[in-house]
Amino acid sequence: MSLQGRIEELAKRHRELDERIHAEQKRPAADISVVKDLKRQKLRIKEEMGMLRAS
Repeated sequence: MSLQGRIEELAKRHRELDERIHAEQKRPAADISVVKDLKRQKLRIKEEMGMLRAS
């Protein structure tokens, strides 16, 4: 997979996690631990994309 392809794949996963976070937060009984975990995953992806773009 090319570098650009990997970045695009990560960007897609980042958007999907963002949607899942918003969906969980809209629920009446949102599970804070789930939201925190999703945000951690999103941050890791963002950091990886930044490193790939810098290289």
